[in-house]
Amino acid sequence: MKKFILIMIMMLSMSVYSFAEDSNATKVDNIERYEFKFNHRRLACVLEMSLDQMEMCESIMNEFVNDMRFAASMETEESRMKVTASAVKKNARYMGYILNKEQYRKYLTLLNVTLQNRGFDLSKINQ
Repeated sequence: MKKFILIMIMMLSMSVYSFAEDSNATKVDNIERYEFKFNHRRLACVLEMSLDQMEMCESIMNEFVNDMRFAASMETEESRMKVTASAVKKNARYMGYILNKEQYRKYLTLLNVTLQNRGFDLSKINQ
């Protein structure tokens, strides 16, 4: 009888463990959406950049990646969104300095699509 009860407790605990939601997995998924990697050469080809623009763009994009990593490290979702909005606005402003109007329009389209695909709410960022 004792063995039967112990086996039942063990089976119950194993089934509860297997169906429990992993809170770390949710946190990792949330952090992964802030992880950006840019192919600078491909971006330069799409935007038809000059060599000088490519160099400046690379440093601006590296700064953007660092800002987004900082946003991922924030504790609350509200603070993450504030830092993300600040990073996006700063990136767009800096890219506006080095790109012409047509390149800048294409860049903003690419940036907005990328952010939407990552699950960011653009209405909160563009405020």
